[in-house]
Amino acid sequence: MEVPDHAAAVSPDGRAVVFTLSVRGREVEGAVARDALEQHFWLPRGADAARTLRTFENGRNRIAALAQRKLLARPHTSLWLAVNDFVTR
Repeated sequence: MEVPDHAAAVSPDGRAVVFTLSVRGREVEGAVARDALEQHFWLPRGADAARTLRTFENGRNRIAALAQRKLLARPHTSLWLAVNDFVTR
């Protein structure tokens, strides 16, 4: 899986970071919840957009790996990564 050069962006409501992945020759848009970044990637509450995107970039490899696993398990669902997706079982 590749993570294309499309820049990630904070969603208009500020509740997620939206990103694009290239999976098996197709681009898939996904999002990771801000709550997940706060709980699992040390994003401070109330952080501005620049800090939010920097935190996403710092965790990009882990986020992309989880996104790939989730897409392989459920290829026809929308890609939304929430707090519980990052909990190890």
